[in-house]
Amino acid sequence: MLVLDHLAVACQSLPDGVAWVEEKLGVTMQPGGQHVRYGTHNMLLGLADDLYLEVIAPDPDAAPFDGSRWFDLDRFTGPPRLGNWICRTERFDPVAGPPRQLSRGDLHWQLTVPDDGSMPYDGAYPTLIQWADNVRHPARGLPDSGCRLTGFEVHHPQAATVADMVVLNDPRVRFVAGPPGFRAIFDTPTGARVLT
Repeated sequence: MLVLDHLAVACQSLPDGVAWVEEKLGVTMQPGGQHVRYGTHNMLLGLADDLYLEVIAPDPDAAPFDGSRWFDLDRFTGPPRLGNWICRTERFDPVAGPPRQLSRGDLHWQLTVPDDGSMPYDGAYPTLIQWADNVRHPARGLPDSGCRLTGFEVHHPQAATVADMVVLNDPRVRFVAGPPGFRAIFDTPTGARVLT
């Protein structure tokens, strides 16, 4: 059984992505860090229910590295938008790609990343994560933003097929037939807000 872990907003520039989320949700994001292995950096927003929202972008100060960036960021264009969803798992599914051992500071985890950095089914199939046993989940270290995820839609032409593959018992998550993309609904201190 998968468990929703966090959502990721992809962008070409971290400041632009952060400004977009803060304007859309009416809250302030918190510092994240750098991911040396994939040449990216992020900022975070704590959500209720042990979830968090991540804004992630290529890090212009990153050292050169071999390979492709995760979350398909090497091919990302356009304005900031919801780009990925990440689910905790006890068993990795080959559909998601091979698990990679990763760390940042005192955080240690395994995460599925195909060799070319792509995302299965245009991201409709989630990236899978396992946090190390001794790691405190990042959401628990973030201040309360007053935001709660109330709905999450995964849009894809093969939505029914992907829904059958994803073993997830979360009433907030719905699979919707249509062009690839996501829609997240949040309860915030200023009312309901949406990210797409």
